[in-house]
Parts: sequence; C-alpha cells; structure tokens
Amino acid sequence: MPNTTPRQAILVIADGSVHYGQAFGTIGTTTGELCFNTGMTGYQEVFTDPSYFGQIIIMNSVHIGNYGVKQEDVESGSVKVRGIIARNLEEQFSRRLAEGSLDDYLKANNIVAIEGVDTRALTALVRTKGAMNCIISSEISDVEELKRLLAEVPSMDGLELASQVSTDAVYEVGDPNSDLRIAVMDYGVKQHILRCMVDRGAFVRVHPAKTPVAQVKAFNADGYFISNGPGDPAAMPYAIETVKELVADNKPVFGICLGHQLLALAHDIPTFKMHHGHRGLNHPVKNLLTGKCEITTQNHGFGVDPEAVRQADHIEITHQNLNDDSIEGIRIKGKPAFSVQYHPESTPGPHDSRYLFDDFLQLIRTHKS
Repeated sequence: MPNTTPRQAILVIADGSVHYGQAFGTIGTTTGELCFNTGMTGYQEVFTDPSYFGQIIIMNSVHIGNYGVKQEDVESGSVKVRGIIARNLEEQFSRRLAEGSLDDYLKANNIVAIEGVDTRALTALVRTKGAMNCIISSEISDVEELKRLLAEVPSMDGLELASQVSTDAVYEVGDPNSDLRIAVMDYGVKQHILRCMVDRGAFVRVHPAKTPVAQVKAFNADGYFISNGPGDPAAMPYAIETVKELVADNKPVFGICLGHQLLALAHDIPTFKMHHGHRGLNHPVKNLLTGKCEITTQNHGFGVDPEAVRQADHIEITHQNLNDDSIEGIRIKGKPAFSVQYHPESTPGPHDSRYLFDDFLQLIRTHKS
C-alpha cells in the first residue's frame, strides 16, 4: 500500500519564529515576503494575480481548495505567488464544473505550500510586527540552514518586479472595429481588468512594461490605462517617465493599484512601504465626490504619501480608506487623469466599484466629442 503519511513542511519567519505543518503542492523550498489575505473565497484568482509576485501568502479562510480550480478563474497565465500558507487543504472539491484539485494545480505550477498551521495567529503576527520575509521548505529539515537561506532574501522595499510579470509582446483584446481604443501599460495586469473594459465595448491593446511611449502612441488610442503590478513603484523610473508622457498627451488616463502609485509619483507625490499592507475583499472606502461608501477588493503593500497629497494643489483626493484614512483615489486637476489604489474589477470580491470602468469609458467618449 502507498505511504499516506503527510510530509512535514517548515515555515521560518524573519522574526526567528519556526512553525511546523504538512506539505502540499510541490516538494521544495521557497522564499518571499510574508503577507496575508482576509478573503474567504477566490483563492485561484488571488494565487494568479501578478501583484502577488514575490510574496508568500497566508490565506485566512479555514479551508482552502474546497471548490477546486477552473481555467476561467485565473488572472494570468500561471500562479504568481511564491508560496502558500493554509490552515486546512481540502483534497475533495465540491464544484461540479471544477477541472481539478488545488493540490494538483499547485504541483503543475511548481508552488511550495504548507498547511496545518495556525493562520490566524500568523496574521496577528504580521499585523503586529509588519511585513517581513519568510521561507517554506518541505525538503530541508535543518532550521539553521533555513535561517541562513532566509537571511539572503532581499527586502521588497526597492525591488522592481513589474517587468518580470509583464507580457513579452503586444497583444490585443476585444473588437478591432470598436470606436473606443485603449492602450494598456502592462505592469502585471489582471485579465478581469481587461475584460471589464472589453465588456464595455472597448478595443484594448496591451503593451509590455518598457514599451517606448512613441510606440504606445502609434496605436492612436483614445485613452490610456496604467495597470496593477508587484514591487516597489519608486524603483520604476522608466514607468514613472512613461506615465508623465501619457498624461501630457491630454487623453484620459486611468490607473489601478500600482498604476495609482505611478500616477502619484509622476506628479511628484512620493510613495511609502506600508506596515503590512491591505489585502482582502472587505475594505471600506468612501467616495469623497459622491459621499457614498463602497466595499472594495485590495492588494497592495505600498501607498501614496497622504500628507504630500493633501498639500499638493494640483491633485484632488477622490477616495479615502475608512479603516486607516489612507489615500484610495486621486485625480489630476486640469487633466483627464485619475486613479484608485484598490481593485474595482473585484475578482474576487464585491462589485461596488465597477462603476469606475463606466466612468473611464464615459470620460473617453466625452473627450472624443
């Protein structure tokens, strides 16, 4: 009979703590920045979100894998997280339309993971001590060796990662005969963001992160979209300069998450590394223009300097986080350019914020007329 004894996995965190559990996914060793997501669903969308590149994620749901995986739930061509920490892996999945188990999916994507640890306690640890690096291994049992390897992992602060997850070549989505043409700068764009624009009638061309501005403009777009993505926005001078030139073209510009930070940096507003970031499906944000609140999906470890924004006379704050008062949205005065820190495509999550895509398309129509 086959050996069914679970294989041990070890999690070592930069604060020196050591945690033991059982391995799932690929047998191996992985490192990255430790973060947590408070969402109770949507694990496949989270794992394939390019914004998580370079990170090991704690999933707060007690059960993971319980509804399997399905191709239409992905946000990119592969799993982008470096590793996964879970409470309980469910090998039996309930969804009839599922195409396989999460465990097999992670093995196919070469992702190392650990289950059987107290994820709520780990989340409390990160909330208290802040973001820090960690290592997971199901092949090395020597804790001192794991600590040595962990000490070599660079901080997320100062890392440029967007070019590593961007497309290698230009591609197009939507109806080429559409009268609404949008050029997307891909710094790690989620596929559902593109779908939200295509579903509203736009024809979208997606450009690699370091595409020259002249080539982007040659598409003769009616508007520009600055995508989400991983890493430190301040470590992307090439992208900051690109955003400056696109805004100067006086066509509508919309940025999400990393795109929001790049729009701020392009207008001399600094960004900063947050204590532990915002990642989940239930963050309350107030639209300061309408007075309405929306429940948002978020995934970011950097933010826009709130004092610098408030002191700037060329930028208006449009959205604010109701948990910590952080800046969640801005628009540039005198320019058709705006951005939000959160994810209005909301996959997974509530659809309260999808009106922002309507606003962007309407802005393009108004500008054209």
